[in-house]
Amino acid sequence: MALQRDEVVRTALRLLNEVGIDGLTTRRLARELGVQSPALYWHFKSKRELLDLMAEAMLAEALPPDRAPTPEEWPAWIAADARAKRHALLAYRDGARVHAGTLPTVDELPAVEAQVGALCRAGLRPRTALRLLLTVDRYVMGWVAEEQAWRQDADHRTQPAFPDEALAGLPLLREAADVLRMTDHDADFEYGLRVLIEGFRGAIAGEAAGEGPVGGAAEGAGEPSG
Repeated sequence: MALQRDEVVRTALRLLNEVGIDGLTTRRLARELGVQSPALYWHFKSKRELLDLMAEAMLAEALPPDRAPTPEEWPAWIAADARAKRHALLAYRDGARVHAGTLPTVDELPAVEAQVGALCRAGLRPRTALRLLLTVDRYVMGWVAEEQAWRQDADHRTQPAFPDEALAGLPLLREAADVLRMTDHDADFEYGLRVLIEGFRGAIAGEAAGEGPVGGAAEGAGEPSG
């Protein structure tokens, strides 16, 4: 029976949890599937393309493609998407590293278009709307990357992070020791997400009032890439 692409991706995700992204090679994946490595290239041309497909599959489990964002409820669906993406990536070993550097697949573009459209109807220009979505997405990816590294490293630490004696004479850090030690990842994530969304409210109000797009004179000409 011919190898199917979804079987390749599912097997790659299972293998990811076993060996991590550094141990996930096309040779090992082919061996797991019982085929020769060239057979995999009918389904993807490079490991980068495989990672794109894996990232899409991770998020598809949490973000159904038929979700319908509305301009009136943009803070709620942006926050819900961010939370869902975080939980989806945390569900896999090295989930954030898999997603880092990926581009939306052709199948994902309609969902992106719907989100941009909702933000435009709320008062943003398309470039600003897409920048806001990218900002949230990169916040989630960066957060999960740090959170996963922190959790993995915690298993190898011989003592708690920032013990009390290290904070002696540092009253401000001692008062905020729970944040310094990242004892509540959920609360800290929600704080950052709330700050981002409040900033978006200002951007939407500014563009709706005709103050020009976020980025000012740099918009559209001479701005740095990325």
